[in-house]
Amino acid sequence: MNIKKHFLTALTGFLMAACTPKKPDYSTLPDEQLRKIADSLAHAYIITDGHVDLPFRLKVKNFRLEREYLGIPVSTTEGDFDYERAKKGGLDAPFMSIYIPSSYQQKPDMGKSLADSLIDMVRGIAMAHPDKFALAGSPAEVEKNFAEGKISLPMGMENGAPIGNDLANIQYFYDRGIRYITLTHSKDNQICDSSYDTLNTWNGLSPFGEQVVREMNRVGIMVDISHVSDSTFYDVLKITSVPVIASHSSLRHFTPGWQRNMSDDMLRALKQNGGVVQINFGSTFLDSAVAKINNENRQKLNSLLAEKGLSYRDEAAKPIIEEFQRNNPTLYADVKRVADHIDRVVQIAGIDHVGLGSDFDGVGDSLPTGLKDVSQYPNLIFELLKRGYSPDDIAKICYKNVWRVWNSTLKAAGR
Repeated sequence: MNIKKHFLTALTGFLMAACTPKKPDYSTLPDEQLRKIADSLAHAYIITDGHVDLPFRLKVKNFRLEREYLGIPVSTTEGDFDYERAKKGGLDAPFMSIYIPSSYQQKPDMGKSLADSLIDMVRGIAMAHPDKFALAGSPAEVEKNFAEGKISLPMGMENGAPIGNDLANIQYFYDRGIRYITLTHSKDNQICDSSYDTLNTWNGLSPFGEQVVREMNRVGIMVDISHVSDSTFYDVLKITSVPVIASHSSLRHFTPGWQRNMSDDMLRALKQNGGVVQINFGSTFLDSAVAKINNENRQKLNSLLAEKGLSYRDEAAKPIIEEFQRNNPTLYADVKRVADHIDRVVQIAGIDHVGLGSDFDGVGDSLPTGLKDVSQYPNLIFELLKRGYSPDDIAKICYKNVWRVWNSTLKAAGR
């Protein structure tokens, strides 16, 4: 009886395996066909990007919601983002960064009025182009907008300084549309320590910062640990009751010693928390070798100009700078290196813990070859398909992983 039972079990397993259709191996397809599939997936799936610095770019350009300015977010050759390029690339939900420079921490309102002005700008863009853009405060709202062919403009505030010393401001910013807050930026603030600062003011979260994290959990705002120090990161994980995001960070494995990126140990802790790291596209974030050569060349040029008693702004310096740059062109990472970072997250933490956080309009001209603006997401999807990622994997990277964190944050807050 046992022999017969084992035989029947084995036969059943064999027949089931034989009848189950095999998943296609996209990596074996010709590049031309694979690029068409990548473009199709980019438009079939929602693509959310954790960090696009359009509002501050427009602020610097003195953007006003007057008739002559209404075309700026729709079609422009400036910057990395506009409606037409986003549509071409399949971008559906770029988190608009409400960026508060650290210098505003010294102002009486700690940047709250700047935050409000940038939020007003994003709202104004959606109002000015209701057929193209729409606000979104939840994944469900993004999905509704996606079905209507609109690009959603969810918002995240980069630097929690505008919270001031009043926890009520967390509810205030939620009501204004903010759905994540990066706890600090380039300097320690009243909430926590920054990865860029050396003061270690609080050795992690401040006592007030601990209250901020709990209140963000209560209100329903995602906690963003990009820019924070390692000690802050671990303090957050001890306190938060929901998963966190790193809205625009990459991996320290490829940039040894640079605290702004995440270490392998941090990835393991992020996995335990259930969080997501959204990979930053800036070349400095992606490849320390590229950054090293560019920094060396920058120092050489500075020395050359200093020898001649010139500064960058001097008219006589222009031909010297041009010749130097011809002989020493700026180096960039490429789309393959972005895929390397995704590979590393998957290796350490798993496919459920990685997303996209380009930092478009925030990292200047350091964007990698193949990902120079929002029209080029299909290039990354193509590279991932070549590496054996399935469409289901790509859907997780494009939006499902972030949706899980966002929805769990809203659910925990009773939203």
